[in-house]
Amino acid sequence: MPGDEASPQIPRSPRSRQSPRSPEAAAPAPHAQPAPPALPAPPAPRAPSDPLPALDRAERFIWLTARVLEQHRFAYHFLGGDADPVDTALGSYLNPDGGYGHALDPDLRGPLSQPLHSAHALRVLDDLGRCAGQRIERLCRHLTDVSTPEGALPVLCPAPRAYPTAAYHPVRDDPPGELLATGPVVGLLHRNRVWHAWLFRATDFCWDRVENLHRTHPYEVQSAVAFLDGVPDRARAAAAADRLGRLVREQRLVVLDPRRRSEFPPAPGYAPGEQLFPHDFARRPESLACGWFTDEEMRRSLDFLAAAQQADGGWPVRREAWAPGSSLERRPIATLEALLTLRAYGRLPAQVSRPGPVPPR
Repeated sequence: MPGDEASPQIPRSPRSRQSPRSPEAAAPAPHAQPAPPALPAPPAPRAPSDPLPALDRAERFIWLTARVLEQHRFAYHFLGGDADPVDTALGSYLNPDGGYGHALDPDLRGPLSQPLHSAHALRVLDDLGRCAGQRIERLCRHLTDVSTPEGALPVLCPAPRAYPTAAYHPVRDDPPGELLATGPVVGLLHRNRVWHAWLFRATDFCWDRVENLHRTHPYEVQSAVAFLDGVPDRARAAAAADRLGRLVREQRLVVLDPRRRSEFPPAPGYAPGEQLFPHDFARRPESLACGWFTDEEMRRSLDFLAAAQQADGGWPVRREAWAPGSSLERRPIATLEALLTLRAYGRLPAQVSRPGPVPPR
């Protein structure tokens, strides 16, 4: 990483190797020039007990492992990089139908546009403040075309040719609309004051599902929170969030104390260790889900998140590893999410510490 290279050893002149007690060193030669000022000693190497800061270790991990998109996102969020390279990298996943594909969400391989890819693209654009314009208009037309009769999005759209997908996203000939896919898309579009005919029925679908949830699972709750954090009716959203938070605690869908993880078994169908914590639901302090937890519960959760950084600088992925490529691509995404959450709660510097990559001439 720039700045971490070992400092070159400064060669010493023969004079500097003489003993200070020798006559030659004590008496300067006639007409000798004044000695140059002493150069500062090179910095001492970093001791193993003094590791790199979390952000520096994460940066090294990103450059070593991440896709171009995640590299540019890291540079934008943490190195003072520009938004345009992120936008350009995201554009490589855009399809002619207005949707996104090409494994933008690493769990869905192949080129086809899928709703989960659209949700991922909207999160990136929301971070950039660019969730508007003709691109979003085309995306909404695409969402209209792939919606179910009730106006919602399926997790996976059927296609004439099957491409590899994670087993927990089964391919169905007639898939139902699901809050898991619809909630984040609707919430982000509302958050950015996007108005499109598709949103009316999709919003009604999300309200119905959120307000009538009785048995659910952690990822569906995440999608509900994404919807509630963006929808315009804030009073209704706060009431729905209050009910949902009680449901989450009653059904033990969140690990309230990481030291007692064994008391909170994963939801049915989840991988061993695939548990969610308070910070997974309340990724920002302003989220409605933040009110579900005490200050102490959030502190323990954030401590656990900070300590989860691995030796290579990245954060782990707790879901089932079903394909090597998917696992490799998801870890930098998980690392970015962890860093953004920690910074939102004041656990990382609020400002960038150095300029981003210099564009080529």
